[in-house]
Amino acid sequence: MKKVRITVLKQAKYVDLIKKYENPIEHACDLKVGDVFISCNAQKPENLCDSAWESMEKFVKKLADGDGNFFNGWMKNKYSAMISCNDGFRPVSFYLETIQ
Repeated sequence: MKKVRITVLKQAKYVDLIKKYENPIEHACDLKVGDVFISCNAQKPENLCDSAWESMEKFVKKLADGDGNFFNGWMKNKYSAMISCNDGFRPVSFYLETIQ
């Protein structure tokens, strides 16, 4: 089984949507652009939030098994994927790639 590197590439924050729809919360996300996590045996890396993992888990498992080429040529590197977490107020984009 291959290891999968998970890199935080981008974060967005939609203040207008937060003001209009979200109840005030003190703490939303600890991730920072440039953070890197390694998934071993297709398991959730420590300190990666559960919501982000839910969004990427099936892709990580396929990559760890050596599969790829999602959606018939979507990514330039067929053993990678670009996935965002499911937070509609402050989505985080992750680059997933197999490593040895």
